[in-house]
Amino acid sequence: MDEVKQIVKDIKEGNIKPIYLLTGEEPYYIDRISEFIEKNVLAEEERGFNQMVLYGKDVSVEDIVANAKRFPMMAERQVVIVKEAQHLSRTIDKFSSYAENPQLTTVLVLCYKYSKFDKRKKVYKQIKKTGVVFESKKLYENKVSDWIRKVLQGKGYRITPKAASLLVEFLGTDLSKINNELEKLQLVLPKEKEITPLDIEENIGISKDYNNFELKKAIGERNVIKATRIMNYFAQNPKDNPFVVTVTLLNTFFTQLLKYHGMKDHNPKNVASILGISPYFVSEYQVAAKNYPMKKVSSIVSSLRELDLKGKGVGSANTSQADLLKELLVKII
Repeated sequence: MDEVKQIVKDIKEGNIKPIYLLTGEEPYYIDRISEFIEKNVLAEEERGFNQMVLYGKDVSVEDIVANAKRFPMMAERQVVIVKEAQHLSRTIDKFSSYAENPQLTTVLVLCYKYSKFDKRKKVYKQIKKTGVVFESKKLYENKVSDWIRKVLQGKGYRITPKAASLLVEFLGTDLSKINNELEKLQLVLPKEKEITPLDIEENIGISKDYNNFELKKAIGERNVIKATRIMNYFAQNPKDNPFVVTVTLLNTFFTQLLKYHGMKDHNPKNVASILGISPYFVSEYQVAAKNYPMKKVSSIVSSLRELDLKGKGVGSANTSQADLLKELLVKII
């Protein structure tokens, strides 16, 4: 986020480069930077003649270079934004001569999404010399909750750790999808409000009681009644609660619990750091460790891997989700 802020700050201050290569597996920041350039480099009245958006699957490198070499009309600059530039991967080296001596009155933005740009290429090194290269790295799941907190903090909101984890569990690590849901919450909730699981349930439709987060907690506590109730709900709503997602989350939890058992220092800060979790959730591992000795945890991890294969149809194509959930609960508790 700091790198993004610096790029935006530089543009606002007039330190605008002739080429921006925005690349990486996470499209969220690539979209945010290109949108900022699209809306802020030129005045509204200048955009009609001096701003164009091209798509990599529809144009060639030669087309892009030809447009980039044009001079602006009644403006200091022109902006050329190439979306889906990853479709030009086979011919991207043809940018080399342009990148070496770019048109200084043109701001060329290459949005090369969903993959890493090959840093060994000559064109990459040339763009880095004459322009800006930004790599948008995919966030690990254990970092997304913190990202949610920081985004909301910047907008004047707060969120509980449990609510943030709930969003990650249901929406995954796609930052664009998460941001869309955060914007919905901001429309209906007052600023300075601390967003809770109840707010998410009421405004996004994710159940605060019947979800994998609560199931994991119930299993860690060996609360058979609560775990059974949640699994029955999952069995009745299989499309919204895929078995593969459930077994994957539990496998991660028990694998981390295995690491917990192997630690000498169980100080909450150390546990949070090594497991890559929020300190808020360390107590769940402390409780689960008392209920599941190391030998039992090893056995559970092995069983979960077998169930994961079953859930994907390996050796049990006709097994219902309800039966898989029952087997899962039996093998764990």
